[in-house]
Amino acid sequence: MGTPPHHPLTGDHTVEFPGGYTRSTGPVIGRFLTELRDGRLVGVRTRSGRVLVPPTEYDPDDGSPVTDEFVEVGPAGTVTTWTWVAAPRPKHPLGHPFAWALILLDGADTPLLHTLDFGPDNGSAPPRDLRTGLRVRPQLRDERVGAITDIASFRPEVTRVIARTRLDYTIRAGTALTRYLDGQVEGRILGMRSRRGTVYVPLREFDPTDGSPGVEEVELPDTGVLTMFSVNHVPDPRAPDVPFVTGYVRLDGADVDLLALIGGVEVSQVRTGMRVRAEWLPPDERSRTRPSIRWFVPVHADEGRNP
Repeated sequence: MGTPPHHPLTGDHTVEFPGGYTRSTGPVIGRFLTELRDGRLVGVRTRSGRVLVPPTEYDPDDGSPVTDEFVEVGPAGTVTTWTWVAAPRPKHPLGHPFAWALILLDGADTPLLHTLDFGPDNGSAPPRDLRTGLRVRPQLRDERVGAITDIASFRPEVTRVIARTRLDYTIRAGTALTRYLDGQVEGRILGMRSRRGTVYVPLREFDPTDGSPGVEEVELPDTGVLTMFSVNHVPDPRAPDVPFVTGYVRLDGADVDLLALIGGVEVSQVRTGMRVRAEWLPPDERSRTRPSIRWFVPVHADEGRNP
């Protein structure tokens, strides 16, 4: 006779407490949950002086009973470690991506495990602001019953705000500025030579160092050298898509720099000392109310002036 096939025995089991599982909290955990219900966070002090949060009846280091001294902690704290949950499960406390974090509340010596909520708009990747050392605060529920879930989650402290601002103003152009803007419409860059020989651009009436009148109007070429620059990551209606570059250009023959946009080159390729030239707007797009130079672009060896 052959050996009968082996079929493992299986059985489905369910453990359920329809009326709820009741457990005595004891004086230590009960005090913690009672204070939490009333909107306060407390820890318990051990015989060695440490403050345990959440409280336990015994010191986890040596097993000795804790004291009866309760210490108010937080409510703010610092993230000591975290893990990002990109796809929450049905039983998770939040329905959108969040982090589990160990949070060391101010005044505590042991961290509390809880959820860290960055809002519903985050995807599978952790937010850039999520890091060890992040300062956070608890978001308590309006209706509290004396359970750890009375803390809905922790949220990052507010460290910045977005201010929607707008300033409308009118500039009344003087003689020099009007002349300079007229020159721009014509494709010319005008400056001023002072009595000391310094060439300023844009055109101005007086030397800013001593207030003396300028002695000569100077037309400058639209080529020069980039003396310094900055990579900008904040959108600006006057600039191309971010990131974009602004820089100071020392025009050939000038003694001061001209602030301008830098274009026609990858941001990573921009260098101090780079030769540049003006890229002008088409004549029909130039006006006295806006710059007639779109930006400055790198100069190639075989290029000349671009009026």
